[in-house]
Amino acid sequence: MARILIVEDSPAMRAYVRSTLEDCVLGLAGDVDIVEAMNGFDALRLLPRGAFDLVITDINMPDINGLELIRFVRQSDRYRRVGILIISTQAAERDIQRGLRLGADRFLPKPFTPEALRDAVVACLDGRAQLAEPDAPPPADREGGADDGGAPPARAPEPVTRTKQPGSGEEGGG
Repeated sequence: MARILIVEDSPAMRAYVRSTLEDCVLGLAGDVDIVEAMNGFDALRLLPRGAFDLVITDINMPDINGLELIRFVRQSDRYRRVGILIISTQAAERDIQRGLRLGADRFLPKPFTPEALRDAVVACLDGRAQLAEPDAPPPADREGGADDGGAPPARAPEPVTRTKQPGSGEEGGG
């Protein structure tokens, strides 16, 4: 069973991500256990309450933003192996590269399709599972990745369309 923490301040976007993941079952054996956090502070409160396989985080959030959350997760021995996927409207190349350099496995710009989300989540989970196996070769898209000091990994393929989602609380956020 994959355990996923969604960290997103927009209730509409949290619900969309959750329902998308529940609907597609990720192509994984077993069920998916999804926990929601409204911001980075809430995520830090929830992380110690169970082992998570993946954190999906927005960048722009009140209190502790997504980049600060990523920094904390990657600096902690306890959470270092947790996969991280950034989903954000803040998708300038410098923002993407900063998130990947901090240790995110993937970056998915908003808005995204359910298929793009599923593919990014599966890639993150598969990549982290291979990193956890001591004799496994690195996943193809992680070679030269942020964990070994080389170039950051590629973001999930998705057109960078910056349309706002009415009523989702995404106006001016990301």
